[in-house]
Amino acid sequence: MQSRGVTPEESVRGSECSMQQVPFGLLQRLAMEKWSLMTITVLLALTVRWTVSLGSYSGAGKPPMYGDYEAQRHWQEVTYNLPIRQWYFNTSDNNLLYWGLDYPPLTAYHSFLCAYVAKLINPDWIALHTSRGYESQSHKLFMRTTVFVADLLIYIPAVILYCCSLKETSTKKKVSSALCILLYPGLILIDHGHFQYNSVSLGFALWGVLCLSYDWDLLGSAAFCLALNYKQMELYHSLPFFCYLLGKCFKKGLKGKGLLLLIKLAGTVVASFAVCWLPFCTDVEQIMQVLRRLFPIDRGLFEDKVANIWCSLSVLIKIKNVVSPQTQLKLSFAVTFLSLLPTCIKLTVQPSLRGFKLTLVSCALSFFLFSFQVHEKSILLVSVPVCLIINEVPFMATWFLLVSTFSMLPLLLKDGLLLPYAVTTLAFLSACVASFAIFEKTSAKDLQLKPFSQSLRGYVSWFKLFPKIVRSLFLLSVTLMGVLSVMSAAVHPPQRFPDLFPVSVSSISCLHFLFFLVYFNVIILWDSKNSRNQKKVS
Repeated sequence: MQSRGVTPEESVRGSECSMQQVPFGLLQRLAMEKWSLMTITVLLALTVRWTVSLGSYSGAGKPPMYGDYEAQRHWQEVTYNLPIRQWYFNTSDNNLLYWGLDYPPLTAYHSFLCAYVAKLINPDWIALHTSRGYESQSHKLFMRTTVFVADLLIYIPAVILYCCSLKETSTKKKVSSALCILLYPGLILIDHGHFQYNSVSLGFALWGVLCLSYDWDLLGSAAFCLALNYKQMELYHSLPFFCYLLGKCFKKGLKGKGLLLLIKLAGTVVASFAVCWLPFCTDVEQIMQVLRRLFPIDRGLFEDKVANIWCSLSVLIKIKNVVSPQTQLKLSFAVTFLSLLPTCIKLTVQPSLRGFKLTLVSCALSFFLFSFQVHEKSILLVSVPVCLIINEVPFMATWFLLVSTFSMLPLLLKDGLLLPYAVTTLAFLSACVASFAIFEKTSAKDLQLKPFSQSLRGYVSWFKLFPKIVRSLFLLSVTLMGVLSVMSAAVHPPQRFPDLFPVSVSSISCLHFLFFLVYFNVIILWDSKNSRNQKKVS
């Protein structure tokens, strides 16, 4: 039997098929490898979270008020046993002086959902009045699980999908970014140690950023509205969202597609708020009472030892004694507004995703440093946006995230979280050094300062030494934070200065944050990539 020869056309087709099959198989293997590494990253992050949750929590065994753990449990008690119209009002069954509900409606609904599950397991956990200060191992396991599940369902998927969506980034860098973000110790220690649900509001905000990166502007707006209706501190991120979307409307033209987009966005925001607030819209007094609980002006300029400008200045000048409360409010508003105005203007005029993420950092940091009634945990609202740019400026992002964790040291020591603090911080630093080789990323180009350095060429001769200077400052900073951490935990302060270590921690952290505010504002205002590489808006 004579065999048929292969024609030249068939030979060419066969070559093309084999060339197509090889890349496809390679892509399959790369995709499998990426998701395998992401799965390992998530499992590691979950293991760290659960290990931290085995330790102490806020107010453990400290009557009569206990701490944030009891606050969250009490909100479950109130929302399950009382009608909605009483949740935010002071009544015989709801003493607002005992951890009265002071977060937006979405937090209350979440508390009710947790209470419903708690009722099925053990009704004593949320029994009206008699459950106050309830503590047991089984209840601790339940409460820790609620945080764990919220993190797993909302925050972690947003982080993974965000890292996978990074453009012009290798698989290794995407996995490295996810690892470092998920190992950020500040959020782990506060949510799974101290005890809060920050991962819910921050997770919704991340979903908003992710949606905007795909031009799903309406979904992004709805996601951010959920974040804002879970925790009012998400106002720290509101101006960048507003300015970025408004800038897109301007680019599209307010006489055509831009106007239509603006109307759709306004409708989405109104509808999202209406759904969240519907049960409280029965009368004006209900709405006003909720707002009074959300923005307690009477608490004053600041509480405790927070690493912002007002607390740090009070060491030298007792602002609360010199300036009236109303003047304090106006002063903090004016300084906050002026500090964030330049970056918001630039984002509106030149809307870009890169500028949007950087402005999230800058605005949140301005709010933390200068606004009214700031808590030490609010630094997390700056830290998570910094996590989003860890692949772009790994050295500065790592440095900032270390300082942000250190700034909460007095709170963590109060909760008995010294060991988790030390271990998670060292693990995070090791992950960043191994993933990004941060000490090799200190040139003006790596720090995104090249446009700024070019504008100063001929004026500042020492700018060539900047990489060495910034590395030396980093090592000095880490050493100082390490020494203060050890002293805060092991050394008794002198009787004359009982708050020596907390004040030192807050003041040193504040100086760091002022430095970072200048840095991020410089790279935003001198960034030519925002105008060159901004996404074309049709």
